[in-house]
Amino acid sequence: MYSHPQQRASHDMQKLRREAGKWLKSLRETQKLSQRELAQKVGVDYYTFISQLEVGRGRIPPDRYEAWSAALGLRAADFVKELMRYYDPVTYRLLFGEAGATAPAPEPVVAPKTATATVPAMPAPRPRFTVVSND
Repeated sequence: MYSHPQQRASHDMQKLRREAGKWLKSLRETQKLSQRELAQKVGVDYYTFISQLEVGRGRIPPDRYEAWSAALGLRAADFVKELMRYYDPVTYRLLFGEAGATAPAPEPVVAPKTATATVPAMPAPRPRFTVVSND
């Protein structure tokens, strides 16, 4: 059965979100921005959204990654790569070969062997009409 990485044990995901929040807060403080100033730079109406992210509640919407990376002084690719470590550790591990924060390594899956059948060749198509000559 398919299990979305965000639906793993909620305490694991909550821990990762809190770690992401600490990271975001440290970036904001490095830039000497208040929560209100960061909210303004990233186009968020309420600075309380920044506060919520910094305590591990919620996620940055993907369509806002570039605005956030610019406001926090990082290249967008570097910002998203690090954010993925917290938001989607399974994909992070698959892409970058690291375990990420707490993603367990899955067991290898071996596909069952199946018999191969030969498919007979299709016969050549027959003409749909016949030409008649009145010689």
